[in-house]
Amino acid sequence: MSISIEEVSETLAMVSEQNLDVRTITMGVNTLGCADRDVNVMARKVYDRLTTAAEHLVGVATDLEREYGIPIVNKRISVTPMALLANATDATDLTPLAVALDDAAKAVGVDFVGGFSALVHKGMGDADRRLIDSIPQALATTERVCSSVNVASLRAGINMDAVLKMAQVIRTTAELTADTDCYGAVKLVVFSNMVEDSPFMAGAVHGTGEGDEVINVGVSGPGVMAAALRQLPPEASMQTVAEMIKGTAFKITRIGELMAREASRRLGAQMGIVDLSLAPTPAIGDSVAEILEIIGVGKCGGPGTTAALAMLNDAVKKGGVMASSSVGGLSGAFIPVSEDAGMISAARAGSLSIEKLEAMTCVCSVGLDMIAVPGDTTVEALAGLIADEMAIGVINNKTTAVRVIPAIGHKAGDTLHFGGLMGTAPVMPMNTFAGTTFAHRGGRMPAPLNSLKN
Repeated sequence: MSISIEEVSETLAMVSEQNLDVRTITMGVNTLGCADRDVNVMARKVYDRLTTAAEHLVGVATDLEREYGIPIVNKRISVTPMALLANATDATDLTPLAVALDDAAKAVGVDFVGGFSALVHKGMGDADRRLIDSIPQALATTERVCSSVNVASLRAGINMDAVLKMAQVIRTTAELTADTDCYGAVKLVVFSNMVEDSPFMAGAVHGTGEGDEVINVGVSGPGVMAAALRQLPPEASMQTVAEMIKGTAFKITRIGELMAREASRRLGAQMGIVDLSLAPTPAIGDSVAEILEIIGVGKCGGPGTTAALAMLNDAVKKGGVMASSSVGGLSGAFIPVSEDAGMISAARAGSLSIEKLEAMTCVCSVGLDMIAVPGDTTVEALAGLIADEMAIGVINNKTTAVRVIPAIGHKAGDTLHFGGLMGTAPVMPMNTFAGTTFAHRGGRMPAPLNSLKN
């Protein structure tokens, strides 16, 4: 892939003026060979595996930053879902595995490690249950470990027993970390149709169909996209706006493709995917909400927001797939409330509600992300919120997720502070009319008719 002088100059302007960055280089590591009957021996094997495989990850990423002048914000590791390894042991408490992941992350210098995870969309085995029961303590006692649980899929439907259990786990995790603004829940996400090659946290895992070591790169660039769209006059047609988005997404993705190729070559790992998602940060000018407002929505969350987001998401994908033969992960536009200055502003102004966010998740990447709700929100209400979002994913055959933070001791209008990329979360009002029956019916909500594709 050749890069022209003009592209280099344009890229430098994107970096210096428009917050362009590579959001993450994530090394996926196969840890299935670490399984052992003794959980402490298994934890030691996991630590050794990661510190060997990812020993040079941060150094290579730092070299690439220096050589190409493009910031790489996060260096991360994803591992085989730990519930699969847990089948080898009968240990009830699997926290030692999380501690090993955390220690390994610190030893090699990565920001996060994902994969304290389970896939229970059709049923929950004993190892899955032990892993899920260990999540609150695991996330409360570690700094860099992230956890994800897949509870629904197009082919299986929705595991309602798992939905209720995860609602309880989310609340318990928030309670155990209440002294740090419930930060444990920030590292926990519930999925439908979870992908196995995403480089983004908290949902990154190393899928069983992957190689032993794989490099996945997540690019970003909301600031670049916003700067490009500002060049258009207000009378520009929607086709013109879409073309500008496609062209800009192409440029952003080419940078990710270059970084992924170079990182995998230098690390001797397989190149995986480039995730071309527009991932915002709390920095002013690096906001997906701002892009929607530039397109013409008066305030993010107002009428027209879902349509504008649908066009943005689609055009980003169309532009990105022309720049890389390895587009994967989630790819599109993220709408995490606490990580986007424009979303925070819209939530505080009252233009953006949880119900509107849910509608927006029908047309964008992932789902209800980084949303703080009042501390007295019931488990049944949390379960209903998760079930609603899982239904959107299942019916539409797309990945959706819920990363919700019960703000223990706080009410609507208060604010949680997480720092860094996690940002600041305004506590949003939550619909309290969940009832007590729906969440406790249990069983599995059947797969929809469109799952019958053979």
